[in-house]
Amino acid sequence: MTELAPVLFLSHGTAALLQEDSGVRDYWKKLGQDALDHGVKGVIIMGAHWNTAGDDPLKVQIAMNPAPDFMPLVASDPKLSAGFKPNPDLETGQRVIDLLCNNGVHAEADTKFNWMIDTQIALVGMFGVKTPPITIISQNAYWDPFFHSRLGEILRPLRKEGYLIIGSGGGTHNLYRTEWKYSLGWKDVFAMESPPDDETLEFRQSIEDVFCKNGAGPELRRGLARLMKHPYFRDAHGTDEHYVSACFAAGAVGELEDRGTNAVLGAEVWELRSQCEQQYMIGQWPASWKAVTAAR
Repeated sequence: MTELAPVLFLSHGTAALLQEDSGVRDYWKKLGQDALDHGVKGVIIMGAHWNTAGDDPLKVQIAMNPAPDFMPLVASDPKLSAGFKPNPDLETGQRVIDLLCNNGVHAEADTKFNWMIDTQIALVGMFGVKTPPITIISQNAYWDPFFHSRLGEILRPLRKEGYLIIGSGGGTHNLYRTEWKYSLGWKDVFAMESPPDDETLEFRQSIEDVFCKNGAGPELRRGLARLMKHPYFRDAHGTDEHYVSACFAAGAVGELEDRGTNAVLGAEVWELRSQCEQQYMIGQWPASWKAVTAAR
């Protein structure tokens, strides 16, 4: 069987996740160290806040700014991201553009794009202030789950070379139901006076079932697309952008060859009552890659 890097779907949450004691903070560190130990070549990541708008349902953009600025991580201790500098991978970015264009996607470079918290939080959580080379891909603002899954499918072969593909979004993410009181008043994103709504809890279980009971393969792609018709989808996701990055990740592990590869819910925490910050890993790093890396 072909050796492939794993794929991640991470809920990026708020920057408070970088400092507050939680399983998510610890799991991010583990994921990052695991990637470095196995010689990760680079990261290809789709966030949730960069959406290519317009009338073209096949258009996406790739971050190709050689010196991007970035957003401050205002909800965390500035010391945690002091010295952070984006590490854009322009060579891989061009490869991604070429791969997508050769497969019918209208991909183009954005040479002015600046990094945002939807990718930066998880990357800092995994790697600290010094990340591997990073390629960021936008969503398309039609948020078609099948199209975003297709993007992951096209980029899947890069996993053979040691690229880590990540979808960054949220297990549940409905800002219309977010409770900010404790965050604004006491800087506590975990506090709740009551449990999350029943509908949100039901959808949280549904997405775990689709990931962990199916594992990788076409069933995962279909299952995540079908969840957008779930009766409680709109309760759990007030808008689509924090969900379709999961479809992107599923596309990268959605071939017949991927069947039998397990998906693991490695950690989760609830923030602001409505946001379930689930962290999924599909597959694992080949053991032989660690041996090769250690020998270098």
